[in-house]
Amino acid sequence: MKRRILLVDDDLAVLLTLKAVLELHGFEVETAGSSAEAFARMESSVYHMVISDLSMETAEAGLEVIRTARRQAYDPATALLTAYPPSEDDWRGEHRNGEHWGGKHREGEDWTGENSDSLLIKPLGTGDLLRQVEALLIRHADKQLGL
Repeated sequence: MKRRILLVDDDLAVLLTLKAVLELHGFEVETAGSSAEAFARMESSVYHMVISDLSMETAEAGLEVIRTARRQAYDPATALLTAYPPSEDDWRGEHRNGEHWGGKHREGEDWTGENSDSLLIKPLGTGDLLRQVEALLIRHADKQLGL
């Protein structure tokens, strides 16, 4: 059985490139170009993993996609994709452009715990992408089994 991934990004070039790479390596990939499209796909299909760009139509869109994924009964692994990684200070919960990254997010939520299993930094090389996706899927499966 192929592992199914929902890939969400409003940048068509990124979306199609990552889709092609993942499909070439045995994943079944569906795409969504907006958070609204992602919400609809998550309601009508089951995925092993949801990867969403952090900033799309709003600065919160990617986090909303991940939050929605985490509420699905099928409990997919999740990852945020961004070209603007947080600095070391951001990981400790300090402000960056009016937002919080680590520690707590604006709404008091920890994106690394409750909301997203991983952060993928663009640009991603093929090897890095595949290693990170595989590792995340394994960690998530272990967590589901209570290991």
